[in-house]
Amino acid sequence: MRKLKTCFKDERGVSFPLVIAVTLALLLILCGVMEYLRLNLMAAGVKEAVQDAIVVVVNDNYANVYHGVREGYSGGYTSDGSGFEATVDDGDIYYELDRVLGTHSEGGAHVKYAEGVLEYKITDLQVTIRNAPLAPSDPRNAQRFEADAMVTLEVPVRFAGKVFPPLRMRLKVQAGYIEVF
Repeated sequence: MRKLKTCFKDERGVSFPLVIAVTLALLLILCGVMEYLRLNLMAAGVKEAVQDAIVVVVNDNYANVYHGVREGYSGGYTSDGSGFEATVDDGDIYYELDRVLGTHSEGGAHVKYAEGVLEYKITDLQVTIRNAPLAPSDPRNAQRFEADAMVTLEVPVRFAGKVFPPLRMRLKVQAGYIEVF
């Protein structure tokens, strides 16, 4: 430690290479942290957009769900004359994602470019809608009307001027309809 202090106090310019090395090391660490934050921010933004799209689907099913709420439960059903038939619509989530995120369809994926460079790619959308049961015996513990969506997000990783294999993650979101009254 004492040698390091004398190296910094030396007036002959001996510490100049050390200062450059420390600065470059800190710059590389900062670049790594910034790339990590960029990836986290993109993943959070896409997940939030998928959740918004799922909420739109749940809200679009409100007309069907409302009729059950008046009877004390919230399933999406319509009368077919002799009974009830489940009616739910999984909507067009990709359309909502394109509208919110500014993506467009390209080769089976929905992609977004920034200044001609691929920013991210969304693929493999899977939507599951779970309808609430018709006239459950225990409405408080019955399955509620829910929609789940899973997408694969692929983000190219860039560091120190090089492109590495893309980060692929599976994002899962859920939205549900809860009767208020």
